[in-house]
Amino acid sequence: MKILVCVSKTPDTTSKIAFTDGNTKFDEAGVQWIINPYDEWYSLVRAIELKEANPAATIHLVTVGNADAEPIIRKALALGGDEAIRVNTDNSDAYYIAAQIAEVAKQGGYDIIFTGKETIDYNGSSIGGMVAELVDAPYISLATKFDLNGNTATVVREIEGGEETAEVALPVVVSCQKGMAEQRIPNMRGIMAARTKPLKVVEPAAVDALTSIASFELPPAKAGVKLVAPDNVAELVRLLHEEAKAI
Repeated sequence: MKILVCVSKTPDTTSKIAFTDGNTKFDEAGVQWIINPYDEWYSLVRAIELKEANPAATIHLVTVGNADAEPIIRKALALGGDEAIRVNTDNSDAYYIAAQIAEVAKQGGYDIIFTGKETIDYNGSSIGGMVAELVDAPYISLATKFDLNGNTATVVREIEGGEETAEVALPVVVSCQKGMAEQRIPNMRGIMAARTKPLKVVEPAAVDALTSIASFELPPAKAGVKLVAPDNVAELVRLLHEEAKAI
C-alpha cells in the first residue's frame, strides 16, 4: 500500500502578520514556519498509524514550494514519512497547487492520498477535491475517522448536524480534520533518520494558474472597551442598540 500525504508550510499562529509591496505580498521577515497542523496532526499521523498496522506500507510526502520549505519537510519525515517530494515552485493558486500534487500522484500510483481539511493561512479547503478530480478518484472531505479493511476504507465525516459513514474502494482522496488522529512529537531517532531520508526535488508541470492575489487587507483594529456601571441599565441597552447593533 502506498500513501501520499500532502504537506504545506504555514506561519505559526503566534506570528505577527504584515504585508509588503503595496499589500500584495506576505511579509515573511521574522516569521516562524510550521507544518500546517491539519496536515501534521491528522493526515500524517493517521498515515503513520496505518503503516504501523501494515509495515509493508510506504508513506511519501509531497509539498509544493521553494527550498525554504525543506526544513518543514524534514520535520514531517522525522515524524514517520519514508521519503518526500518537493515540487520546485511557489504559487498560491489552489488549482495550480492541486495540479502539481496530482501529477506526482499519477506518477506514484498511490492507494490513499491524505490532505488536511485546509491550511491555516488561506483556509481554502479546496485542494483535496481538485486533486481527486484530476486523478479521477473518489473524494471524502472533513474526515474524522479512517479505517481500512483490505481494499475498502470506512470513513466517518462531519455533516450538518451529525456524522456520515461512507465506504469506498481504494484509491481514494481524503481530507482530514480533528478526530482523525492524535498529535505526535518527533523523537530523536526519527530526527536523526530524517536527515538521510530521500527528498526528491522535481520541476513543476506546465499548468496555468487560474487566480492571482490582488491585495491583502488586515482586519480593522478592535475598538476600545466601553465600561458601563452595573446600575446604568439604560445606557447598556442604548449602546447595544445604537452602536453594537445587537438588539
